Amino acid sequence: MIAIRSALRTISQTAPVKKLKSFHRTAFSDKYLLVTNVTISLSLSSTGDFLEQQYEKYSGELDKWDRRRTMNMGLSGVSVGVICHFWYKYLDRRMPGRGLRTVIQKIALDQFICSPVYISAFFVTLGILEQKTRQQVLEEMKEKAWKLYAAEWAIWPPAQFVNFYWLPTKYRVFYDNIISLGYDVYASQVIHDNS
Repeated sequence: MIAIRSALRTISQTAPVKKLKSFHRTAFSDKYLLVTNVTISLSLSSTGDFLEQQYEKYSGELDKWDRRRTMNMGLSGVSVGVICHFWYKYLDRRMPGRGLRTVIQKIALDQFICSPVYISAFFVTLGILEQKTRQQVLEEMKEKAWKLYAAEWAIWPPAQFVNFYWLPTKYRVFYDNIISLGYDVYASQVIHDNS
């Protein structure tokens, strides 16, 4: 056990680890947290679409990777990242603490308020990027938003329990995006399903 501790101490003093710690402190500082959250959201939303397109190519539904589609999905992640950044800060300021009652209230507010806002922003952002008319965006929302909202209810209450109970505010969007990677794959499939 002493040898393991010594090895870990030695590793933690190496230049790459020191640089990583410094980067972490800067990225998750109050000064850069919004940029960090938006960058994470952009990256993982793009990754989710890329993975969905790879599956569509594998299953014969798609001939080649559509870079514009991935870019649009990534940019929709930017709008969602901004919303989530400010939403989590607002929730934690208005409802401080990690008691069971507070966590359950935050989960309920997240599901009933933020989820519809998030889903709407997702459709509107994609609609703008894809140059759809307002009517086309509304029709698409009527047809597909319920699928994403149903998935939100299956995934997010347990995930948000972990988020609100254990994690500090500065890590909420990061955690949210890690969990959301699978959801982003599904969202890409739902939004681009024309059958």
